[in-house]
Amino acid sequence: MKKVNPFRIASYVLSAHELKQLPADHGIEVAIAGRSNAGKSSAINTFTDQKSLARTSKTPGRTQQIIIFELDQERRIADLPGYGYAKVPLKLKSHWRIVMARYFQTRKCLRGVVLVMDIRHPMREFDQQMLTWCDSAGIPCHILLTKADKLKRGPAQSTLLKIRRDLPAIASIQVFSSSNKTGLDELVEKLSVWYEYDDKQS
Repeated sequence: MKKVNPFRIASYVLSAHELKQLPADHGIEVAIAGRSNAGKSSAINTFTDQKSLARTSKTPGRTQQIIIFELDQERRIADLPGYGYAKVPLKLKSHWRIVMARYFQTRKCLRGVVLVMDIRHPMREFDQQMLTWCDSAGIPCHILLTKADKLKRGPAQSTLLKIRRDLPAIASIQVFSSSNKTGLDELVEKLSVWYEYDDKQS
């Protein structure tokens, strides 16, 4: 019997420009991070099975706040700012670099980070920074190589294996496509473990 996707109930709660604006630091929070235009919003909409929960845009760099979606009183999704795009002002980049560093260092409820990368352009400077923050804080990081439908299976698997070789112990990785749902079950299973849904659904 196929498990029910528990993420369909996700709903928007708030947008925060500072850490003090976030919900109380308890329960379980999973952050979704990714460079601008890596497919982060599409990935969120796909695993929550909602067409427009996270706003997708053809203009990269639109997410300029931490956006919180709630699953229940104890479980949240945090959509992190998607920077790494040239048109974002330097002052704003600097602000978010400081805020993100503090978020990773101090947010006790942070259970894991899904790091979204375009499979055709993986492991850029932003991705390396996110991975470093996760590694330093001991926070599990699950990498989504998105837009896998843009590559044939051979090159996609080659990219997957190449990146997996150099990952720190806290990181895992998979291929994913919002267009054809490749890897969706694997992602939902990973998130269900982090959110502690797995025990209830087994």
